Amino acid sequence: MVHLFDPLSLRDVTLPNRIAVSPMCQYSAAGGVPNDWHLVHLGSRAVGGAGLVLTEATAVAPEGRISPDDLGLWNDAQVDAFARITAFVRAQGSVAGVQLAHAGRKASTWRPWSGQGAVPPGQGGWQPLGPGTQPFTSGYPAPRAMAPADIDGAVAAFGEAARRALEAGFSVVEVHAAHGYLLHEFLSPLSNDRTDRYGGDFENRTRFLLRVVERIRQVWPERLPVLVRLSLTDWVEGGWDLPQSIELARRLAGAGVDLIDCSSGGNVPQARVPVGTGFQTSMAAEVKRTAGVKTGAVGMITSPAQADHIVRTAQADCVLLARAMLRDPYWPLHAARELGCQVAWPAQYLRAAPPDTPAR
Repeated sequence: MVHLFDPLSLRDVTLPNRIAVSPMCQYSAAGGVPNDWHLVHLGSRAVGGAGLVLTEATAVAPEGRISPDDLGLWNDAQVDAFARITAFVRAQGSVAGVQLAHAGRKASTWRPWSGQGAVPPGQGGWQPLGPGTQPFTSGYPAPRAMAPADIDGAVAAFGEAARRALEAGFSVVEVHAAHGYLLHEFLSPLSNDRTDRYGGDFENRTRFLLRVVERIRQVWPERLPVLVRLSLTDWVEGGWDLPQSIELARRLAGAGVDLIDCSSGGNVPQARVPVGTGFQTSMAAEVKRTAGVKTGAVGMITSPAQADHIVRTAQADCVLLARAMLRDPYWPLHAARELGCQVAWPAQYLRAAPPDTPAR
């Protein structure tokens, strides 16, 4: 029986435990470049014992940012700034991962504490891209429908960002294909009404994401894992759903994806999501059981006993924590004590550790 604090191997990368820091936007970058805030935010979670520390959604192109304040990996200045962070994360015994993203029609919006809806061009905004011209909702910018050449460019941008991620010292790449951002927009018939080879049936709607994964695998070393975050359902009748996600997960595994990060929703504003404790975990279990691929569970996972139960009962291979990690950067250290597991603490913190705790 596998437990929360057992290691997890993904290709040649071994996570020291099965706790990951879920990507969480910080809206605190300038020009896509990480700064001291990101070093402390990500570094403190590594100090706190997380096995995998993932960055927030990191845009593969300037127009792929959710807000003007998001991280990016489209130039070398960003590589150098990330390298400082990945070195620190590794020094704590954690694995550094990057979530590569393109916001699609949900781009060019204000960070939450600065406003809502579209950022005007005069204040740093831009026209986003999408499958079509329908905005996400009232107040959001109207996207420009992507031509085939735009799709080719986005595929190339994901590949270049993965190459830069390797230079920056990341050991894990996650492709963001969830929450109503660009790749999810193409997957769902609610947001994709195209009539070309990227719209219509399942084969066409999944083509863009599969091309992105193929391109990343061309530049990302075979020894290193690739993850994909999927919204397993739109929570709306006639939208993207769990059966389609399971079939896509099978194909992603065949294309070289090592774990599906199982989330949901975000693509249409009218969705009624049954939020509650571990509300997405059963879907992660179904993907793991039927698609034959490792999964990560995310969403309202808060207690050590709950997280350990998910792993012990093989509902998922790991858990990804967001709000719980914001509340307590040292959640894994505290969880180990609650579950009766001995894990190493930073030597600098041993005076506060349980007796006989080993130092990292």
